[in-house]
Amino acid sequence: MKPGVVIVGAGHGAGQVAFSLRQFGYDGAITLIGEENCAPYQRPPLSKAWLAGEAGLDEVLYKPEAFWKVHNITVITGRKVMEIDRANKTVRCDDDATMPYAHLVLATGGHARRMDCPGEGLPGVHVLRTLDDANGLNQAMQPGGRLVIIGGGYVGLEVAATASKRRLDVTVLEAESRVLARIAGADISTFFEQTHKAKGVNIITGVMALAFEGDEKLSGVRLADGTVIPADLALVGIGLIPNEALAREAGLVCENGIVVDDLCRTEDPYIFAIGDVTRHPNKIYGRSLRLESVHNALEQAKTAAGAIAGRKNPYNQVPWFWSDQYDIKLQIAGLSEGYEDTVLRGGTTQNSFAVFYFKDGGLIACDAVNAPAEYMAARIMIAKGVSPDRAMLVDLDVSMKEIMMQAQ
Repeated sequence: MKPGVVIVGAGHGAGQVAFSLRQFGYDGAITLIGEENCAPYQRPPLSKAWLAGEAGLDEVLYKPEAFWKVHNITVITGRKVMEIDRANKTVRCDDDATMPYAHLVLATGGHARRMDCPGEGLPGVHVLRTLDDANGLNQAMQPGGRLVIIGGGYVGLEVAATASKRRLDVTVLEAESRVLARIAGADISTFFEQTHKAKGVNIITGVMALAFEGDEKLSGVRLADGTVIPADLALVGIGLIPNEALAREAGLVCENGIVVDDLCRTEDPYIFAIGDVTRHPNKIYGRSLRLESVHNALEQAKTAAGAIAGRKNPYNQVPWFWSDQYDIKLQIAGLSEGYEDTVLRGGTTQNSFAVFYFKDGGLIACDAVNAPAEYMAARIMIAKGVSPDRAMLVDLDVSMKEIMMQAQ
């Protein structure tokens, strides 16, 4: 059999690469190699439906087991790729087996950032990135237990919401002055802080966790001022580190992510990369980005598969994200970093509103809370490079459809 496409990584994005290759008519061999002992699955439910016991394995798997057989796609689990031999176009796994490739796709994602502090190895200290991580956290989350979450980003707050519903005593520690500080504006942060506090979650901002305390298991989290927050379990949710070592050791350019072009190609024309691990160009924002986003991973997967199958369609889209907490859906279109001013549509005391972010007079992002029309309109306007009339935005009697039609 001729060498085909080898995909390193067997996550959501990797599965999409394989699926899209078949959709685009690629009839060569396709092999996915993943470190986890599970077929490709979706990560977003891990902090929500899976942890809440509302979803089983069938609901989180990317495709049912039969799909891979029907489409003649080989999925190898529990194996780690150790080396890429670019000269001979092969990869070597941790069992010393080698595999040739015609094209290689790196979908290696990232791993949870650790605190590297005293006590981090104590039983009861968790991270959340994989299905095994979620299972371990799920078993530890018992009603009445004291959970301390380090990090007030998406994952931290989603787990806080789930744990609160499961009747745990939850404390969120955030080093910044507000939660979601690296993701959204102050209005959004205030809204979510108030929402969580109303549900009984204790949120402490502007504090630094320095160590985990306990003898044989976790008993508390020590802060920089010496305060110890009692804890039966803790979750470290302070970000992700891209798994770029394999690419870097193969001589590929990496800059906090594997550098790719708008077709998801690395500097080696036979090697592509997709998802959280990539740094890619974005013409809308005029700079390179590394995005931790399901949308980005899936769309880059389609782009890479298309390029391999002879259907070149450069990737240049508005980044978007979402978070589900309690009965609230936060949808984010664009990147608000560096914004100069905002326009609020609706009131933050209500359960539906949106914040529009502007820079140099142009719309660059929107955070929408239970406001799908505002979110979709913002996404379209950002993609087109047009901006809404601000007076129309604040008038709730004017529909988003009308606002889009008048956008300049």
